This record gives sequence, C-alpha cells and structure tokens, in this order.
Amino acid sequence: MSINDSLVRNSVRIRPPSASRLITVSGLGLLFDSMDVGLLGFVLVALAKQWHLQPGISGLLGSLGFVGMAVGSALAGQLADRFGRKNIFMWTLLIYSIATGLTAFAWGVGSFLVLRFLVGFGLGGELPVATTYVLESSPDAVRGRRVVLLEMFYAFGSLAAALISRLIIPALGWRIVFLIGALPALYVLVLRSTLPESPQFSILPQRATMGESFRTLWSKGIARSSAVTWFLWFVMNFVFYGMALWLPSMLAMRGYSLVNSLGYVLIMDLAQIPGYLTAAWLVEKWGRKRTLVPAMALTALAALGFGYAPNTLWLIVFGLLLNYFIMAAWPGTYVFTVEQFPIQARASGMGWAAGVGRTGSILAPLVVGWMLTHALGFTQVFVLFFIVMVVGFLIVWGAGQETKRQVIQ
Repeated sequence: MSINDSLVRNSVRIRPPSASRLITVSGLGLLFDSMDVGLLGFVLVALAKQWHLQPGISGLLGSLGFVGMAVGSALAGQLADRFGRKNIFMWTLLIYSIATGLTAFAWGVGSFLVLRFLVGFGLGGELPVATTYVLESSPDAVRGRRVVLLEMFYAFGSLAAALISRLIIPALGWRIVFLIGALPALYVLVLRSTLPESPQFSILPQRATMGESFRTLWSKGIARSSAVTWFLWFVMNFVFYGMALWLPSMLAMRGYSLVNSLGYVLIMDLAQIPGYLTAAWLVEKWGRKRTLVPAMALTALAALGFGYAPNTLWLIVFGLLLNYFIMAAWPGTYVFTVEQFPIQARASGMGWAAGVGRTGSILAPLVVGWMLTHALGFTQVFVLFFIVMVVGFLIVWGAGQETKRQVIQ
C-alpha cells in the first residue's frame, strides 16, 4: 500500500489543524526567528562603536551564528525524519530563544560568539522543520501557497526587528533587544499544546535512520535535486545575509547617521510583504521554478541598481525593488526545495540544503567585511551580489525541476 493510500485510509483518525491555525502557529515561530536575525544587523552597528570593532571582527560576529545555523539545519532535518516534525520544531525554537536571552548579558567578543553559535543552531534547525511540517499538513492544491504564507512571517519579523532597533537601540542600548528576542521561549508551550504531528509523517510504516535518509538524498533520481538545491541555498544566503547584516553599517559608512540608516532600512523592508504575497499567488498559478527563476534575475538587477544609486531617492527606490524581488525569490526557494524530496527524507533534504547553503551566509559577512577593510566600497559589494545571484539564476534555470501539480509522497 502506498503512502498516499495510507493517508486516505487514516484521514478520519489523523486530522491536520485548520489552515489559519497551521500557518499562524508555525509562522509565529518564524517571525521570532527572523526578528533575531534582523536585530543582529542593527546591533552590529552599535557594537562596533561600543567595543571599537574593526569590520573584519564585526563580520566574524555575524558569521558565527550562521555556522550554528548550518549545523542546526542539517542535524534537525535528519532528526525530524527520525523522531517527528513537531518535537524537533519545539526543541530548536527553545534552544534559540534561551540563547538569545543570554546574549543580552554577553561581556565581550568571546561570550558573544559562543551564544551566537547556539542561537544559530536553534534558528537553523527550526526553519526547515517548520516548512516541512506545513507542507505535509496541507492539501496538494494549496500546499505551495501555504508554505509561502508561512515564510511571509519572516518578513513580519524583519519589520519588527527594524522597528525595535529604531525605537530601542538609540534610547536603551543593544542589550535590551536580545531580552525582547527571548520571548519565543514562552511560545514553545503554545506549540506543545496546539500542534499535532504532520499527518503524512504520522502514517509512515517505517521511519528511516539518519544514515538512510542521507543516502536517499544522493540516490538515483534525487541526487540532481540535492545538488541544485544546495547551490540555490548558498546563493540566496550569500546575497540575502550579506545585505541584511551589513546594510545598516554600509549606509552609516556612506554618511547616513545611525538613526537615518535604520529608518531607510525600515522603509525598504516594507516592500518585503508584497513580495511574499506575489509569490504566494504565482507559485500556484505559474509554478515553483517559474516563480523562482524570474525573481532571482530581477533581484540581481535590483542589487546592481542599488549599488550604483546616485542619491538617497534612488537608493530607496532600488532598495524597495531589491527587497520586493528577493522576498519573492525566498519563498520560492523554500517551496521549490521541500517538494524535491520524498517524505522519508524530506526534512533531511530541506535541512541539508539549508545547512550547506548557510556557508553562503557564513562567507558573505566575512567577504563584505574584507572588502570594506580593503577600501572596496558600497558599489563593489553590490556588484558582487549581482554576480552571485546571476550564477544561481543560471543553475536553477538550467537544471531545476518544476514540481507544480505533482503528487508528493
């Protein structure tokens, strides 16, 4: 009997949560996660002044959290294929929340680095598991849209980070923002009581070991998808986190005050939600790959325009376009990736793609920090983002597989 047959026969016994509860309960976890990542970009500006940090050290502070994310993504994905989506979802969220709160008490670069690794471990593990959970708890006709709506909470978290940073960092300092970021620890209790296990995972006749799920990723017919998604995630992480962590600092270096640079970033972030909504519509109408590929190409062009913007007006215009298109590409990346793998290795496939891709978010802050230290300025950094995104666009366009309307099992 196939997995689909088993799911139909058990549909009365195993009922997924309603769409609103599924997306809201899962999405709030992503909101808190993205808020943490967004806060770090603004905190680095304040830390650089308070601790007299060179750009290279600031880049290291940004990168180590992504080392934790790389480890957390790969490990949590495999654990979720073995022990269930819900359990791992809760544990990763709890780890990251506690570590975020403790970061408020960091007394120097060393303690900050250790805590950022732990924050990254929890954050990296939560993202692919939540995505897998929502996909498996949704009907085929709307699964892509629901995953995109889930990822839209990431944009809400970015907006929350920008607001918190603009209102709190100038007035109360950077430590208080990490105490605010620790609030998701309380939310674990809500998750425990309201979310059932993924229906598709619940009816698996046998759960794969961690070794078996990894070998499945490189088996015949799946290896190509693994290679494409690993490279895709590297590109998206490199461009997105290179910008997210350094943009406030680069604007400050260009002559804007801390308050003004935070305000400009907040204005640009407003374009993220329309980008998600556009992707939510297009992934079901056009397809996953057909939404992702144009969004990547337009992101590259917007990055180039942003780098060459001659004044504040054009900086904001291209910043809005850049945020709009990259936030249409990101949810396309999630939907495209999670549908490439069979259920017994789905969380592992998603987790390993996200984990390996985190090398992009590890390298980007270091590379940008090195470029700025060696007098390669604002324009050159965004030319680099343009080149990286174009290469990713070509790989996905040439080798990626469309999954729209395919039955996943």
